[in-house]
Amino acid sequence: MLVDDFDYHLPENLIAQKPLEERDTSRLMVLDGRDIIHKHFRDLENYMNKGDVLVVNNSRVIPARLRGRKSTGGKIEVLLIRELATGWECLLRGRAGAGSELFFDGNLKARVLERHNEMAVLSFNAGSGLRSIIESIGEVPTPPYIKTKLEDSERYQTIYSKYEGSVAAPTAGFHFSEKLLKKLKNKGVEIAEITLHVGPGTFMPVKVKQIEKHKMHSEFFTIEAGEAEKINLALEEGKGVVAVGTTSVRALESATGEGRVIPKSSYTDIFIYPGYKFKLEYMGMITNFHLPKSTLL
Repeated sequence: MLVDDFDYHLPENLIAQKPLEERDTSRLMVLDGRDIIHKHFRDLENYMNKGDVLVVNNSRVIPARLRGRKSTGGKIEVLLIRELATGWECLLRGRAGAGSELFFDGNLKARVLERHNEMAVLSFNAGSGLRSIIESIGEVPTPPYIKTKLEDSERYQTIYSKYEGSVAAPTAGFHFSEKLLKKLKNKGVEIAEITLHVGPGTFMPVKVKQIEKHKMHSEFFTIEAGEAEKINLALEEGKGVVAVGTTSVRALESATGEGRVIPKSSYTDIFIYPGYKFKLEYMGMITNFHLPKSTLL
């Protein structure tokens, strides 16, 4: 299957550069069999019933983008991915081989321990204080198609985000408001929270011609026992499960055996494309439009 089969023309003027004032007023296209219905996101409550389960990803985006310089004065850019025993795995833009020193605001320094193409491992001089420095000088990474500066970083978080670890937001959840969630809960819809920390793969292009040859970056996920039980109970009772975003689907598919969700904490590099047989029975999935030829599509 060719990556080019997933290409289409995406007019730039149709890409929203700023969030709507009210999250749930965004447009919603409902695909029900062959029917295409145009609604608004707040209408989601009309498609869910008592006992149904909405599965959301509660990962929170960290200000993972650091801009700095080399000892020569040349600019570099770092995108933190995950903390290792020896340092931080990251994407590094700019020429800086192993042994190079990098300098950032806040008297933060880093040494390049390893460099493999765009991937690198950095050791920082801040010790346990690194997190607070990152909060101070780091930027929340936004997709390359967003050209405007992020005015309010909280708008690049879902309202139910809890656990820091993502370098990009699970964006399908952006459209939920407190009001909409309250309406769903009052209707008897269960909310099951899972965690999948979105990695750098969401920003990276597919470089192969055939989909089957693409290797996904692994991402860490956790599904707690109580949340898995909500989903399993709904399925046993014939209720619907709606997954919010591709991240929720990938986590669920990586923790499902014999049609049941198993509590699990692990890494997943699952890649879902046409021909894949889903392990879990879904009533639906909520997702945004995605870039042409992207793994999200």
